[in-house]
This record gives sequence, structure tokens and C-alpha cells, in this order.
Amino acid sequence: MAVRAVRGAVQLERDEAGHMEERVGALLTAVLEGNGLTADDLISIWFTATPDLHSDFPAAAARTLGIVDVPLICAQELHVEGAMPRVVRILAHIESDKPRADIAHVYLGAAAALRKDIAQ
Repeated sequence: MAVRAVRGAVQLERDEAGHMEERVGALLTAVLEGNGLTADDLISIWFTATPDLHSDFPAAAARTLGIVDVPLICAQELHVEGAMPRVVRILAHIESDKPRADIAHVYLGAAAALRKDIAQ
């Protein structure tokens, strides 16, 4: 079994804890389903949030989904002038037999514009 990395992002409409939980939860669910994964396939997940998001930790959404024994960490994204606002990004390390080229990276909603080259 190989270690692979899966990327993803979602743009929030507003900085509210419940909304963040809903949208980040949808992102994580799409990553798992799109790659045929379960929580047991996860090694760790890095979350970043743009500096305009501070209502909650994005990792809290993972715990709500039942991802409770996987190491999670949150960090603040760099503040870059003109960058898309209210974005949560993930980098999940997984165990998978899939070739690297077959990994489905998930960019929901407006965040799809961030990586048109790999968004599926």
C-alpha cells in the first residue's frame, strides 16, 4: 500500500462556525467518496484557512464526521493580496493502491478556480 496525498479546497460564503462545519464536512466527504476511501485509509490531514476565517477550527468538521483517531492540524494560509477570500484547503495523506495520477483532488464551488489543472 502506497502513501498518497489528496488536495482539496472549498470557499465559504461567510465566517460562521456552523457554515464552516457544513462546507468543510462536504469537502471531506467528497474527498473520501471520490477516492473510495474510509477513515481507516487516512494517515493525517492538514487544514489551512485564509486569515479572514476565525470562527472555528476547520478540523472540527472532521471530528463531527467521525474522523476521531487521525492526526489533524490547522494553520493559517498566507495573506496574499488579491487571493480568494474565505477558503479552507486540505492536504490529506492516505494509504491507497491507486496510482498518483488516479487520485481525485476535490475543489468545491468557486474554489475550483484555484486549481483547474487538478480539480475533478
